[in-house]
Amino acid sequence: MQLLAEIKSTDGERNAAKKTPGDFFDRLIESRVSPLLTRLSHFLTEQKTPSYIVGGFVRDILLKRNTADIDIAVAADALETARRVAIALDGKYVPLDTVNRIGRVVLAGKEAPSASGQWELDFSTFAGSIEEDLGQRDFTIDAMAIELSRLVKVDTGFTIIDPFQGQRDLQQGIIRAVTRTAFESDAARLLRAVRLAYELGFTIDGETEALMQRYCHLITDIAGERVREELLRLLAIPQAEAVLPHLDRLGLLAAIVPELALEKGVEQPKEHFWNVFDHSLKTVAAADFLLRQGSWEYAGRETLSLVPWSAELDEHFNTEVSSGSTRRLMLKLAALLHDIAKPQTKAIDSSGRMRFLGHAREGAAASNSILERLRFSNREIKLVEAMVEHHLRPTQMSQSGTLPTQRAIYRYFRDTGAAGIDILFLSLADHLATRGPHLSPDGWREHTRIVDYVLTKRSEQETLVSPPKLIDGNDLINIFGLSPGPGIGHLLELVREAHASGEFKTREEALSYIRKHLESKAE
Repeated sequence: MQLLAEIKSTDGERNAAKKTPGDFFDRLIESRVSPLLTRLSHFLTEQKTPSYIVGGFVRDILLKRNTADIDIAVAADALETARRVAIALDGKYVPLDTVNRIGRVVLAGKEAPSASGQWELDFSTFAGSIEEDLGQRDFTIDAMAIELSRLVKVDTGFTIIDPFQGQRDLQQGIIRAVTRTAFESDAARLLRAVRLAYELGFTIDGETEALMQRYCHLITDIAGERVREELLRLLAIPQAEAVLPHLDRLGLLAAIVPELALEKGVEQPKEHFWNVFDHSLKTVAAADFLLRQGSWEYAGRETLSLVPWSAELDEHFNTEVSSGSTRRLMLKLAALLHDIAKPQTKAIDSSGRMRFLGHAREGAAASNSILERLRFSNREIKLVEAMVEHHLRPTQMSQSGTLPTQRAIYRYFRDTGAAGIDILFLSLADHLATRGPHLSPDGWREHTRIVDYVLTKRSEQETLVSPPKLIDGNDLINIFGLSPGPGIGHLLELVREAHASGEFKTREEALSYIRKHLESKAE
């Protein structure tokens, strides 16, 4: 269907969009936002400020979705309006964009349908008519508006201003660009279109997808912070097996992370069902499955039942890492990047065996560069970097058929730090995405047994992960006459490792251990 390239604002079209006040207002009451809108309307009316509820809030109310984010277009300076609203409603004023005059007001409210218990009111300035403002928005389903002053007066009726037939596209479940220049105006809309499609269960209009493929390269011009935000929201969708391939078909995945394009067609040893690129995407889907967020078409409940899970693990993966991100999302991001260095490390040894020596270490460095480019926080980068660097470690902790020793478990958590638990699950996702439909039940049972054992030992014995300090560097210098230097740190680590492995428990035993070690070195 032809995209709407010109603004339509006739009275006939406005009236065609009219809804019964009771029907729409009932939905407002259900959303628990009507008292807030009433207060806001009274204040802006007193200020003689023409204002309209626009965009996603109108869409979500029509879809009966609760939302705590409200966009308001005002025929005034939006920054000054937002500042005054914040004072009047006892909220916090945040100037989002001083160039484009966009301001936010954050209001606390128990009724707000958000995890933070807050409403976010975003004010933007429009010049000319509201229809002209809607014509500059991204998608038809977001290009609707309601005059705020009329909305709260139920007895007078109101009109949903809908010049681009957004209600029709809502009913048909279609994401359609308002104009052909929508993505040239703001390339972040390329990612937003995909996100909205999967969040709402909609499809993207064919002409809109063609435009997205044509302009996919423009995503590189967008600030890394904005790409990061949209990428995190895409990873939060529990349908990774569909989202990431869709991004790839549109050319967006390679535009965001060009390093991933190098993985395409890179074959792997026979135990791998997929090439490196497809394996990376499948690892994200497998992580979703293991985190109880998605499905895995090659295995079912029996496979999942062998994977350790608890309320504590669920809480662990829901822990916030940085603004907008959790350990759950960071695990999926690490799954996408864990083999990023395989293309450049691929080699065939003298026996004809395919090897990827050093790909984990080089992949960690590459992940660091990628995430810095996308403006992820230091905490996020370090966590993903650790997961990528050590993703092979869980299967290297013990010989086939045996469980890891306490010393091996200590070394594992010493080296992986805060990422230890996450890496265990990344290794399981990697396993599923390696074997695919050829998963060996015995091999899977053995892998999950090791992960369960390591997690159990960590939970039962905190000293295994972080043993209490029995001696320090001053003891080594004062008691044994050692000189300060790197050797002190090395000896203290030997003591911690032996202590964690259960070789001794007391300070006296630790001192005896050191004495014997020094005597053996002197011989």
